[in-house]
Amino acid sequence: MSSILFKNVYINDNAMIVGPYEKAGKLNFNNALTDFYDNEKTFEDAEIKMQSTVLDKLLYNHNLRPDDIDVIVGGDLMNQITATSYNLKDYNIPFLGIYSACASFAESVIVTANLLDTRFFKKGVVITSSHNLTSEKQFRFPVEYGALKPKRSTFTATGAVAALLTNQESNIKVESATIGKVIDYGIKDTFNMGAVMAPAAARTILDHLKDLKRDINYYDLILTGDLGEVGTNILTDFLYQNNKIKLKNHLDAGMQIYTEDQETFAGASGPVALPLVLFNKILNQKKYKKILVVATGSLHSPVMCNQKHTIPAIAHAISLEVK
Repeated sequence: MSSILFKNVYINDNAMIVGPYEKAGKLNFNNALTDFYDNEKTFEDAEIKMQSTVLDKLLYNHNLRPDDIDVIVGGDLMNQITATSYNLKDYNIPFLGIYSACASFAESVIVTANLLDTRFFKKGVVITSSHNLTSEKQFRFPVEYGALKPKRSTFTATGAVAALLTNQESNIKVESATIGKVIDYGIKDTFNMGAVMAPAAARTILDHLKDLKRDINYYDLILTGDLGEVGTNILTDFLYQNNKIKLKNHLDAGMQIYTEDQETFAGASGPVALPLVLFNKILNQKKYKKILVVATGSLHSPVMCNQKHTIPAIAHAISLEVK
């Protein structure tokens, strides 16, 4: 059994910042960069600055000092979770760095929720970020090269999100979670992240329902992370063809951020895509009471892909109950 029930864990607040593409998209973000550098010398420094911005805002909003936080859990897409580690070197907060690629937000919530459930920890912060130009440079080609991308590609979102989790009751309860398993369907195409991750999302959804003895209609909404248009179609077909499950109450965060005329291919990707949509759209609508959040991550590296290895993927799920 890979699922966990939590007794007393709540999301109390969040802070976010986005890039210029996200600001010009479908959603209304209050805090956004005017350009990809944000007055820094490199894109990498800009991503580090985004993380410090959201963490500072979260602490300020609750009149907290860094030493009031028992633990911070998070990660990003840069080599050795660089943005998160460099951001936190000045805060003196106990830190657990994690990596599940674009599923890192959900993994951070799962780890933090387990620590809070012990009651030895009272306040925890989860944090993640991605930057379009740092990610493209690392996983494919620097954008400056002008390399063409196929329509099945996704567009890495630029932004950072931090969330405060505590034992103090709020309107958003972290009710349960399912830890994903690594899935590999033999795909080698580094552009087709939706196809890589969709089987992992299906496996985690099925495991969650089986472990907790629930039906797919138990949830008002199933929110996947960044499958995009291609991966969403595969997930829907996969669940119906193999398990006779009709995925009616489903949205993919990757398809909620950009407009069609922004030319962002199959939709948004990156670990920040899911929490941006969850906190900025889904929870603001106040129409969903039971939400299954399924974060998806492609676990490839440039080295292994250049050696012609297939691409493994993972998906982690968290169940939220909203008052």
